[in-house]
Amino acid sequence: MNQLHDSEAPLRLGIISYDHAHLKTEQLVHRLLFKSGLAGGRKLDLKLLALPFSSRPPRTVLVAHRPDQEKAVTTRELAHRHGLEFLTCTYDSIPDVSDYYVVAGAGIISPKGIGKKRIINVHPGIIPSARGLDAFKWSILDGVPLGVTLHFIDAEVDAGEIIAIVRTPIYLSDSLDTLARRHYELELEVHSEFLSFLDAKKRGACPVYPEKPPRMRMPIGVEREMIAKFDDYKQKFAGAS
Repeated sequence: MNQLHDSEAPLRLGIISYDHAHLKTEQLVHRLLFKSGLAGGRKLDLKLLALPFSSRPPRTVLVAHRPDQEKAVTTRELAHRHGLEFLTCTYDSIPDVSDYYVVAGAGIISPKGIGKKRIINVHPGIIPSARGLDAFKWSILDGVPLGVTLHFIDAEVDAGEIIAIVRTPIYLSDSLDTLARRHYELELEVHSEFLSFLDAKKRGACPVYPEKPPRMRMPIGVEREMIAKFDDYKQKFAGAS
């Protein structure tokens, strides 16, 4: 029987996050627990693997395109509340305890930490056109399609084997805030449905997009240029799929 549909044994799933409060981890765990509890849903044995957390200095931005990730419960409390195994780890040493792993929050995991594990990430941009940080903003500035990419991770940044690319719906009435909110929600939905996308991958190849180098955080001066281009961006991509 196909491993992804073998409902007799729970799929061991490691959720890689921080030993800290983290919103996306909280949201992803709730979605996965809900789906696992549905009649006919694949049963999941969830484990939380917690990396050390380092606070980042505050940044001034014109557009906050993601919610504050520290406004959440701690991953320790999350694991305790739902009876999940909680394991601390490092970027060089992630325990081999799961069939698949999903990255809810992490920096760059070393090749040693990855090893032969099947670690899945959702990047908030279309790879390889929007790699690196602030992919939402760079996509608008560069005039490339907006979407999220489900992919396996490897030693290169945002360059592992692609499982699926899902475009973010864009509407002419969107503000940057409404589009950023929808884009973030899509990231969560694609992440929580990774098993379905793994199955779908066998039935067809992903579209190919032009390659661009990884980007760093968008400087505030460039952010003003991005905002000025937003109306034209909507005209170009609203209704596109």
